[in-house]
Amino acid sequence: MKSPLICIVGPTAVGKTKIAIQLAQHLGAEIVSLDSRQIYRGMDIGTAKPTPDQQRAVPHHLIDCVDVDHPFSVAEYQQLADAAITKIRGGGNQTMAVGGAGLYFRGIIDGLFDGPGADVELRAKLQREADEHGNTFLHERLRRCDPEAANRVHPNNLVRVIRALEVYELTGKPISVLQRQWKTNEPRYPFRAFGLNMPREVLYQRIEERVDRMVEAGLIKEVKGLLDQGYPWNCIAMQSFGYKELIDHLDGRRTLGEAIALLKQNTRRFAKRQLTWFRNDPRIEWLDTSQFSSIGGIVDNLMERNLV
Repeated sequence: MKSPLICIVGPTAVGKTKIAIQLAQHLGAEIVSLDSRQIYRGMDIGTAKPTPDQQRAVPHHLIDCVDVDHPFSVAEYQQLADAAITKIRGGGNQTMAVGGAGLYFRGIIDGLFDGPGADVELRAKLQREADEHGNTFLHERLRRCDPEAANRVHPNNLVRVIRALEVYELTGKPISVLQRQWKTNEPRYPFRAFGLNMPREVLYQRIEERVDRMVEAGLIKEVKGLLDQGYPWNCIAMQSFGYKELIDHLDGRRTLGEAIALLKQNTRRFAKRQLTWFRNDPRIEWLDTSQFSSIGGIVDNLMERNLV
C-alpha cells in the first residue's frame, strides 16, 4: 500500500461524516464505513447514514450490505472491509475508514484476537435467557465477571454481551484480557488514525439536536416500517439505541417524550463509551474540532499532516 489507510474516528455526532467527505474529495479517496449499524439496509435515519448525495460525492463501502435480522459479526465485517480496501487500491484510489465502531477499527487494523470459536448451543442458551429476563440481566452477569468489558458494551448490544460471556464461560478468562493481545500485534495495514472530539457539553448539545432532527425526519416511521416488514423487535439491530426506545413507545410502554429523552440519554452514554475506547489507543492523533471555525479549516489542518 503506497499510501496509509486514513482513519477518521470519534464519538457519534462529532461531525465525522461531513469532515471525512471533504477530506476524501481532497485526497481522491473512497470511504469504508466503520459503523456497526449502517451495514443494515433500511436503518437510515436512526444510524445517521450518509445521504444519497453524500454517497454520490464520495464512493462509500460497507453500507446497506445485510438485512436487519442478519446476525452480523466482527469477523464478517473484517472480511468485507478487506475486500473493499483491496478493490479501492486496485482502482488506484486512496482509502479512508470512517466511523465510531471501535471494535471494527481494531478488526481492520489489528485483526481478531486469539479467542474461542462460536459455541452455537451456548449462544442460543444465552439468547433465551435474554429473551426471558431482559438484556440487563445478561449485562449484569458480564459486569460481575468482566467489569472492563461491561463498561465498554451497552446492554442493548446483545451480540457483544453474549460474545463476552461466551468467551468467559469457554476459557475462564475475561474477553477484555484476551483483547490485550492487540497491543502486541503488528498492524495489518499501514495507517494514520485521527480522533475527532470537542468539549463534552458541546458534544452533548449536538447529540440532543441530532436526535430531534432524526425524529422530525421520520425516525418513528422508519422504526414502524421495519417492524411492519416483519423484522422481530428483539433482533440485535433493532435493540440498538434509536430503535429500541421507539419500539417501546410504539408498543405503549413509553410516551413519545419519555422515549426521546431516553434516546438522548443512551446516545450520550454511547458517545462516552466510544471516547473511552478510542482514548485507550495511543496511535490515534486527536483533534479538537471546536478550535476551528469551519469544516474547511479542519480539513486543511489534516491535509497539512502529510497524509499522502
